[in-house]
Amino acid sequence: MSAAPIVRVLRRIGAAPAAAAWAISSGCAPAPPTQPAPVPPAQPAAAAPAQPGAPTVEAIAPPRTPLPPEAMSAGVTRFSFIVYGDTRGRHDGTDLQYEHGLVVEGMVRTIAALASGPDPVRFILQSGDAVVDGRDARQWNASFVALINRLTSEGGVPYYLAAGNHDVTSAAELDAPGRQQGLRNYLSAVAQLIPPDGATRRLAGYPTYAIGYGNTFVIGFDSNIAEDSTQLAWVRSQLEGLDRRRYPNVVAFFHHPVFSSGPHGGALVERPTAALRARYMPLFRRHQVRLLFAGHDHVYEHWIERYRDATGVHRIDQIVSGGGGAPLYTYRGEPDLRDYVRAAGADSVRLEHVVRPGAEEGDSPYHYVVVHVDGAMMWLEVIGVDWGRTFAPYRSARAVLGDGGPPR
Repeated sequence: MSAAPIVRVLRRIGAAPAAAAWAISSGCAPAPPTQPAPVPPAQPAAAAPAQPGAPTVEAIAPPRTPLPPEAMSAGVTRFSFIVYGDTRGRHDGTDLQYEHGLVVEGMVRTIAALASGPDPVRFILQSGDAVVDGRDARQWNASFVALINRLTSEGGVPYYLAAGNHDVTSAAELDAPGRQQGLRNYLSAVAQLIPPDGATRRLAGYPTYAIGYGNTFVIGFDSNIAEDSTQLAWVRSQLEGLDRRRYPNVVAFFHHPVFSSGPHGGALVERPTAALRARYMPLFRRHQVRLLFAGHDHVYEHWIERYRDATGVHRIDQIVSGGGGAPLYTYRGEPDLRDYVRAAGADSVRLEHVVRPGAEEGDSPYHYVVVHVDGAMMWLEVIGVDWGRTFAPYRSARAVLGDGGPPR
């Protein structure tokens, strides 16, 4: 026996996608929870050395204004950062990514516009799929690196990339040859951007790291290997050791969404998604992570998970932002989350689908997200580019993250 979910659809006229709210309570009676498929024990994660004569990936230029050492920004409580994902292009390996270039152009303008205001852009997060085939060094060099150099040099800000399935393959085995080749190229591209091996905020040999700036802590990890116990233990240790008086805002970004309604979501539950639901979401609830960013589905959508613990009711916002230049997708249907809700048990999870993608071609444009941090309050604005400049997924382009007041 199951209770029908409460569905509230807010329809609007125009090309922007409709917003929907969908609440699922633990009063449903679902089947037993989905568990991620077992994988072999972890193998050494370091990328294999390049073969003699093989092309190498050029390192992206370091930012003109890098983040200061963590302790030096402790008093900062107001700033902004940019998030987007899925930049792979139709002509990777031969030409610069055209659609991604439109997004980069918009970001450069946003960085300049906010530079002298109260919340300047301090860094950029990209949730993965930089190129079509990350095993091919030519695709990084010809199509991606020069665009990111604009952001780090002209824009001047640090750039942090999560590993997507197109970057390092979707293999769960750390020693899979294709993954090793893609990881080697990824690490070459970001060598001057992410914390080095041996740093406190880096899991050695993995594309997994963290940064702390002001009152906000950000963890980036590889969702392709979400079953990997070494990575999960490292993420757990970062959260357990965190000073939450210093860092009230905790953000995680990775490639595969926990929930989505595009072609990678809906009725389909991919292996990484199942592992994220079973392994990472309980951890994020335990440590009151506030904000998740993912891509993989080339749309814009917004989910809210509310849950209860001994200190009260809390909220995690998940944003799927896959409009960085890859071919755009459309809405395919709601995921069945009854198993997930039941598995959460005493956490009393409730889910709301606040913004869903449109069902028509052109409903989800190329875009990026600007997150504004103002103390413990965060709010976002979604900026569409090119033909999507009027994109307003909330009936406007802005939304508050959390249950605070309206954005300034």
